[in-house]
Amino acid sequence: MTVQLTEDNSKNLNGDAHGDARSIGRALVICPDVRRTGGGAPSRRRGADSQLAEAVGLTAAINLEVAHSETVKLARVIPSSFMGRGVIERFKDLIEALEVDIVIVDTALTPVQQRNLEQQLSAKVIDRTGLILEIFGARAQTHEGSLQVELAALTYQRSRLVRSWTHLERQRGGHGFLGGPGESQLEIDRRLIDQRIARLKKELESVKRTRGLHRKARKKVPYPVVALVGYTNAGKSTLFNRLSGGTAYAEDLLFATLDPTMRSVTLPSGHQIILSDTVGFISQLPTQLVASFRATLEEVAEADVIMHVRDISHPESDAQNADVLGVLAEMGLDPDQRRLEILNKIDLLRPDEKDVVAARVARDVDTVALSAVSGEGCDTLLDRLAELLSEARSYQQYRLDLADGAALAWLYAHGKVVDRAEQDHHAVIGVSLDPADVSRFEHRFRIKSLGKTQDSPPHR
Repeated sequence: MTVQLTEDNSKNLNGDAHGDARSIGRALVICPDVRRTGGGAPSRRRGADSQLAEAVGLTAAINLEVAHSETVKLARVIPSSFMGRGVIERFKDLIEALEVDIVIVDTALTPVQQRNLEQQLSAKVIDRTGLILEIFGARAQTHEGSLQVELAALTYQRSRLVRSWTHLERQRGGHGFLGGPGESQLEIDRRLIDQRIARLKKELESVKRTRGLHRKARKKVPYPVVALVGYTNAGKSTLFNRLSGGTAYAEDLLFATLDPTMRSVTLPSGHQIILSDTVGFISQLPTQLVASFRATLEEVAEADVIMHVRDISHPESDAQNADVLGVLAEMGLDPDQRRLEILNKIDLLRPDEKDVVAARVARDVDTVALSAVSGEGCDTLLDRLAELLSEARSYQQYRLDLADGAALAWLYAHGKVVDRAEQDHHAVIGVSLDPADVSRFEHRFRIKSLGKTQDSPPHR
């Protein structure tokens, strides 16, 4: 048995989009701690307590009541059922005693392992990938988000469908090319899934083209784009609301944000930016989701600045940082792309921990410590962001008619006028401008720069 992520099932399992408080079942959360992997090397896992807490948080995110949670130390993985018979028998008794409906296993299970565990435990079993897909299916609000989740779910289900029907292949009959009832059902289901996947990919390609057109339109009258990225529940949406005055959904909940949101923000310098809130990342993020959300994540790749928001109060903050950087690398982001590291939730730190963070910020100009909840440090962030964007400014010279007050006023409002010379009812203005503002000015007033631009204004 596997989790079907149809629209009706998602609504039935999860209630409303952001989850109501009603429990829809009792869950047993198992977090395996395998000492050795199949190749004989020690497994690479985070702290057991932190990993278990995250698994419990993911389970609670779909309104399941956690009846019991436990980290299980395993010497090795059993190919057929992942866990040994003794461990399974113990959990079976616990499931009956606690009246558990669903068992969450915080690892990736093969279809065979999942099916065998369900049979031996007499309960529905969901692995980490299936659980994350359930959350995404419940939270996606836009048409695009729903398409992306459905594509990921069908890709996940396709492999399980193929394997879960292998017992019917023994019923094969006919003369090789003509299968029996088992093979026929398998082929029909595979064909239906493949057809739906093909349609979804076609629709998402259309979404990708539309996003490309939107980016091209923004470049004609452009503002710098600043994208917020980070581990799930790092506080991105809270910071987004703090800086933009927006009302994006922000809760102490894993994957509170799935659909990207953009807002215009005016910096203290007077410059405007477009701030983008994006989906949070997580360890062992299913590859199906990374592939399906690639169209959305391209907004990050196209951003002028990336702000990596970290929950510096979390005990596994460094491991979460590595996970996010890994996903960004998988997306093929330019390592030289301008980034700011935001150490969020300093309000949760002890005084000695704050001192350590302050020393770290003092050493790195591209690191800012703040609290999105209290607002502490947010002004510093805006100032540093303005400085970072200003570093990319170029020196331009324009010859303007003195009667063209609108163009003159625009340059003074959006740039830093370095020099000005007047002659024959014209003014030659030397101004330092953001690349985006250069394009905006020249497009709006149909005026081209004089000569070759320089990386910085000349010394006066």
